[in-house]
Amino acid sequence: MTKQKPATILKKLNGARVLVTGAGGFIGSHLVELLCELGCDVTAFFRYTSHGSRGALDFGSVSGSVSESSDEKYRCVFGDIRDPESCQRAVEGTEYIFHLAAQIAIPYSYLSPRDFLQVNAIGTANLLQAAREVGSLKRFVATSTSEVYGSAQFAPIDESHPLAPQSPYAASKVASDKMAESYAASYGLPVTIIRPFNTYGPRQSPRAVIPTIISQALKSSSIRLGQTNTKRDFLFATDTARGIAHCAASAKTKGETVNLCSGIETSIGGVVDEVGKILGGKLTVITDKKRVRPKKSEVTRLLGDGSKAEKLCGFKSQVSLREGLTKTIEYWRARTIDNPSEYRI
Repeated sequence: MTKQKPATILKKLNGARVLVTGAGGFIGSHLVELLCELGCDVTAFFRYTSHGSRGALDFGSVSGSVSESSDEKYRCVFGDIRDPESCQRAVEGTEYIFHLAAQIAIPYSYLSPRDFLQVNAIGTANLLQAAREVGSLKRFVATSTSEVYGSAQFAPIDESHPLAPQSPYAASKVASDKMAESYAASYGLPVTIIRPFNTYGPRQSPRAVIPTIISQALKSSSIRLGQTNTKRDFLFATDTARGIAHCAASAKTKGETVNLCSGIETSIGGVVDEVGKILGGKLTVITDKKRVRPKKSEVTRLLGDGSKAEKLCGFKSQVSLREGLTKTIEYWRARTIDNPSEYRI
């Protein structure tokens, strides 16, 4: 991918001591790469496993800023966000905390709602409590999701839109957001809540809709999907990472909730058409009932208003859907599509 010069505001992060929780996740891995490019002293928090997995960062570098060994690029810390002691060890000496650790798979949240509450709400509370003891802390960036808004009651959705979670996942993220707000109000913690809309790109789990479309399209002209009339505001992963960094670096975002979005809505069917055009053929969609969300849980429309992010920290998306899909297709083409379980997070 073509590297872009960092915006002036991001130079503020050069040399900063930063912690990224969820560093092995899809968005977290891209943020780690960006922060390394910016010259930050990065501590990456990974969920402990017996084989020492670094999640998505084990899939290899995308930008080239993180080497395969990566030891010289960032410091690894293993633990569990649900464990207060793990959080306390991870935050020591940190200036910026980027909190992305979360349980994210919406279909799984229907099966294990308590797990989502424990990881997303209690885990956030543990990290916030640990952050209170960090005398050097300049900002705690809590990563939310556009799913907390539910189906758009008005569009584009700005930060004043009512919170109307329609899945256990979304409800757990509302709880996480409110914990962060309460710590800002009760203890003066320098919190910023960011709400990315639908992020996509290299390293995303193949269970997500765009990798699902691409992985099938690379092997067949027939695509099995759930509903295709739902509309989303898609944001490329490098844009999301930049937006998170912009919000951390800006003094104006302290105490604020900020959307990160492209401001353009595309239906799932529209994404299928775009992928087909890039690949040079027409794709046919076959409805798979197993992929359809419960009727009242389906979020039919998400279109974000990104004007607050642009006003407070100068962030605007830079990667068009066509460009982002092309890069994502290139990524999946270079990998073993026949064994997608290798890339599941």
